[in-house]
Amino acid sequence: MSLHTMSDFPDYLDVDYADGEGEDPADYPALEDKIEKAVEVVRTGLEEYDTPAIMWTGGKDSTLTLYFVKEVVEQFDHEMPPTVFIDHYQHFDELLGFVDRWAEEWDLEVMFARNTDVGDYVEANGLDPGDEIPVAELDEHNRHHVREILEYEEDTFPFLLDTYVGNHLLKTVALNDTLESEDIDGIISGIRWDEQEARADETFFSPRHDPDIYPPHDRVQPILQFDEADVWDAFWFYVVPETVEEYPDDGYVPQGYDDLPNDLDHEDIPVSPKYFAGFRSLGSEISTEKSDEEPAWLQDLDNTTERAGRAQDKEDLMERLRDLGYM
Repeated sequence: MSLHTMSDFPDYLDVDYADGEGEDPADYPALEDKIEKAVEVVRTGLEEYDTPAIMWTGGKDSTLTLYFVKEVVEQFDHEMPPTVFIDHYQHFDELLGFVDRWAEEWDLEVMFARNTDVGDYVEANGLDPGDEIPVAELDEHNRHHVREILEYEEDTFPFLLDTYVGNHLLKTVALNDTLESEDIDGIISGIRWDEQEARADETFFSPRHDPDIYPPHDRVQPILQFDEADVWDAFWFYVVPETVEEYPDDGYVPQGYDDLPNDLDHEDIPVSPKYFAGFRSLGSEISTEKSDEEPAWLQDLDNTTERAGRAQDKEDLMERLRDLGYM
C-alpha cells in the first residue's frame, strides 16, 4: 500500500505529460499499433497512480477503455480499479440496464457520481427535463459554481443536460465531488482526438492540477489514437470475441439489428443495443437521436458527424465546459 497522500500529488508520479503532443490517429496506422499504445498507457496509469479509477459511461469508448484496463489487470496482475459512472438523471433506460448487466458480469465496483442536491430537488418537485430550477434553491456548493465559477446571472436554469449550467452541475460537479471524496488521483477516460475539436490537442496523460477549478488529478486517456471506425473494429475483432464465449474467434461484424451469430442476443454482447438501433453517441435521452436506421458501425463514419445534435458541442460551449473540468 502506498504511503503517498494527495498533498504529495503529483510529485510521486513519473509520467510524460507531453506524450501524444502534436499527434493524431494517423500516427498509429494499424489497429494493432493503437491497441499497443492503449495497453502501454493503461499499464503506466495503473502503476503510477495510487488511487486510479475508470470513467465508465456504458458507451462504446469508455467500454473499450474498460476492456483494456481489464486486460492489463489480468496480464500484469494489477488490482482492478473501481469505475465511476456519472448519473445525470437523463440516461436511456437501456444504458442503465447495460451498466448493471456488465458490472455484474465483470464483477466491477461502480461508484455512482450524482449531484444529489439537484437530483433531490427534481424528485421532490416532480420536475421533467426542461423545467426550470431556481438557483436560490441550490445548496451553497452549487450556488457557488453557478454564480462564481460559471458567472451565470439568471434566477433559474433548465433541468437539461446539454446546457452550460445543466452539464456543469449534473456531470462536472458530480464528477469532481467524487474525485475529491474518493481521493482519486488518476481518472482513466475514453476520449478520442477525432470526436470533438476541443479534444484534438489532448495528451495521453493530461494534468488537471488547479485546485481552484477541480480536485488536483490527472486524466489518463488510452484511446486518443482511435477513430470511430477503429473503435468498432476493436469491438468486433477483439472485445466481443474475447468476452463472449460463443462468439466467433475470428470476429464477426453484425449487418443488422438482429444479426448476431450462434443464437446470441443483445444481452450477451457488451455493446449497447442503442448502437444496434442506429445511435452513434449516447448522451441525454432528451437530446440524443439516432443517426440512421443502420447500426452505428455500418453508417458513413467518414463523412458524417458522430456527435451531431449535441448542444454541448456547439460553438465554444464544449471548450468552456472542458476548462471547468468536463471530460
